[in-house]
Amino acid sequence: MKRLTLDEIAKLAGVSRATVSRVVNDYPHIKPEVRERIQAIITQTGFQPNLIARSLASDRSGIIGLVIPNTPRMVFTDPFFPTLIQGITRATNRLNITLSLFLFQTKDEEARTIRTILNTGLLDGLIITADRKEDSFVPKFVRHGVSFVLIGRPETNSEITYVDTDNVAGGYMAAEHLIKLGHHRIGIIGANENTAGDDRLIGYQKVLHDYGLALDPTLITFGDFSMQSGYEAMKSLLPANPDAVFIASDTMALGALRAIREAGLRVPEDIAVVGFDDLPPATQSDPPLTTIQHPIEQLGVTAVELLSKMLNGIDAPPTHTILPAKLIIRASCGAEQSEATQT
Repeated sequence: MKRLTLDEIAKLAGVSRATVSRVVNDYPHIKPEVRERIQAIITQTGFQPNLIARSLASDRSGIIGLVIPNTPRMVFTDPFFPTLIQGITRATNRLNITLSLFLFQTKDEEARTIRTILNTGLLDGLIITADRKEDSFVPKFVRHGVSFVLIGRPETNSEITYVDTDNVAGGYMAAEHLIKLGHHRIGIIGANENTAGDDRLIGYQKVLHDYGLALDPTLITFGDFSMQSGYEAMKSLLPANPDAVFIASDTMALGALRAIREAGLRVPEDIAVVGFDDLPPATQSDPPLTTIQHPIEQLGVTAVELLSKMLNGIDAPPTHTILPAKLIIRASCGAEQSEATQT
């Protein structure tokens, strides 16, 4: 079938070319029966609108950007990001939005990409993941009036629309579970790369206070969410003789398990371990990892939905959406694998 024009679609539907254009570009104030008739013809004929002409008519490109301030190696080796991107693409496909991915290998690449985003006007809006606390580029987007949604709580600006997991509650649940199992020297491998790590540490500190346990600085160390950093952090923590440890990501926890094994210690007999994320490798580790489940895929879906509403003027920002965390109990704490009901 040859490619039909707007005029030919209009003739088949018995309406004007302008009416067909308004339906194609999702304009309001079209009679429902007219919209349905035109959409039925579009579906039957396989009509594909000219995207360039459509963007000129609607002042919208139908493209949003996903900005991940990490290197491609980190993004494609850490199972957190594929899970998140799966949720984002599920939502963009449903909403007929095209997604463009932006990653940075170097600072120079980052600067060039940010300039391109700001100067071309190609994108309708952005989703930005887990922005860094230091040297953040988010203020540049704020100053230029770019529509965006942040995945992760911003450090200071409460006027930014974001979606996040309740990381404070997650950190609290992790440490509380270890306390209830009878552990008292509970270490933490945190991460101070972004506010997620900050909030998980706050939850850990709060539960120690609530249960009357001293906060021992020798039991606190940090990684950067990578497996190697978890391995190194666990090695530095072992001389403090923890009987349990809460680790702020599953990926770091996998590295920590290796360090514990290399030290000739057993999990959970010598050291109980709780992670955070509930990524697929958590069920495959030895032993399977007790962890805090947060809805990574749903974070992506929600971010796209919030941005779509923002672009369509449905919800005026700022909107702050917090999704619940859940404790998943497995063998790394001495229990058989099961799902806890605590949320």
